Amino acid sequence: MRILLGVDGSACSDLATELVAALPLPPDSVVRVVAVLQPYADALALSYAAAGDVSANLESEEERDARHLREAIGRSEAALQREGLTVEGFLVRGRAASSIVDEATGMGADLVVLGSRGHGTIATMVLGSTAAEVVDHAPCPVLVARGAQIAHVAFADDGSPQARRAETVLTSWPMFADAQVDVLNVAELAVPVAAGFTTGLYDQVLESYTRSAQAAREASAEDAKVTAQRLTAAGLRAQAVALEGDPATEIIRYTETHKVDLVVTGTRGRTGLARLLLGSVARNVLLHARCSVLIVRARL
Repeated sequence: MRILLGVDGSACSDLATELVAALPLPPDSVVRVVAVLQPYADALALSYAAAGDVSANLESEEERDARHLREAIGRSEAALQREGLTVEGFLVRGRAASSIVDEATGMGADLVVLGSRGHGTIATMVLGSTAAEVVDHAPCPVLVARGAQIAHVAFADDGSPQARRAETVLTSWPMFADAQVDVLNVAELAVPVAAGFTTGLYDQVLESYTRSAQAAREASAEDAKVTAQRLTAAGLRAQAVALEGDPATEIIRYTETHKVDLVVTGTRGRTGLARLLLGSVARNVLLHARCSVLIVRARL
C-alpha cells in the first residue's frame, strides 16, 4: 500500500503521523511524508523582482520555515520507522493542496492522510482551503485525521455507486480488519406543511406522507441490514443502524454520541462552483465532524 502523509509541523499533523504509525499495513508498504513550502513572495502575490529591498528578509523567513518543515518531516520519519515499511521524506515547493495532489498522483498513492486544524467557523475556512481541495482533486481516497485510532468506524451508506466503492475500501484494506463498523443509512423525511391546502385535503396529504415515511424507514433499515451482512461476510464486525432526518446532521450527531473514531463516506467529488452551490453530505461531514473522516471519491 502506498500512502502520502502531508505534514506541516503542527500538532494536527503530528496526530496524523500518529494515526498512520498505528495502522496495520501490508508488507512492503510505502509512506511518503511530504511538507510543502509556499514561497513568501507567492503568498504575498508579489514577484521576486517586485519584492525589492525586502527580498533578503523574505528569503530568511523562507529558510526558517524550510528548516521547520524539514524538522517536521524528520519527526514523522522517525515515528513511522518499522520493519516492512519504507518511509520517504520530501520537502516540496508550491501551493499546499496542488503540491499534495501532484505528489499523490506521481507516486500512485492509494491513500492521502492529512491533519485537520480542528472544528468551527475559522477552522473550516482553513480546512476548506487545503483538505477539501485535496479531496476534490486527489486521485485516491483522502483521510483527514482528528484522532490517533480507527477502532470504531461509521460507514455512511446511501446505496449509491460511490458508497459501494467506499464499501470496497472497507473490505479490502487491512487497517479496518479489527474495527467495529456501524453501517449508517439515513431516511430523509420532510413533514408537509398545511399552508395552501384546502380543508380536508391536508389530512389526506398527511396520511399519504405517513405511509411514505414508514416505507422510507423500512427501506433504510433494510438497506443498512443488507450492507452490514455483506461486511460481516467479508470478515468485519458490522451492525446496521437506521437513522432519519438530514443525513449530514444525523451522521455527525451519531459520531458524537457513540464515540466514533472515523466516518467513511463516498462522494461524487464535485468541484468548483457546482460543489459550492450544491453542497454534499460528504463535505458537510468533512468540515463539521469532530472525528476523523475518510472520503472515497468516485472514479471519474
